[in-house]
Amino acid sequence: MHEMAITCSLVEAVCEHAAGRRVHSVTVEVGALCAVIPAAMEFCFEIATEGTVAEGARLEIAVIPGSASCRSCGDRFQVADPILLCPCGSADVEITAGRELRIRSLEVSRECAPPAAAVMTDQP
Repeated sequence: MHEMAITCSLVEAVCEHAAGRRVHSVTVEVGALCAVIPAAMEFCFEIATEGTVAEGARLEIAVIPGSASCRSCGDRFQVADPILLCPCGSADVEITAGRELRIRSLEVSRECAPPAAAVMTDQP
């Protein structure tokens, strides 16, 4: 399941940008043609955020529909899978949307979160 690797990278980027502040929510845009299953990403997000400043954060996924334009006839149309044919029959098409995979926004606290695993030591 490649969603785990993708989600771990997403969480790493989120935590880096949060700069120690608690993350409350993350909004991600996922293109319908990028081969990422949103439900799998949601499952992986909960696991990947454990012990981080994003633990307990809400993940919001906005699915971007696939669209393309035909270089032969100029038509623009919606696509549901990466096997592309224009309604005119041409295979000379360009995907114009649906491959996105990006962090759209973060909601973070103003104060830095306490360390996830603070270690107490006695020093003489």
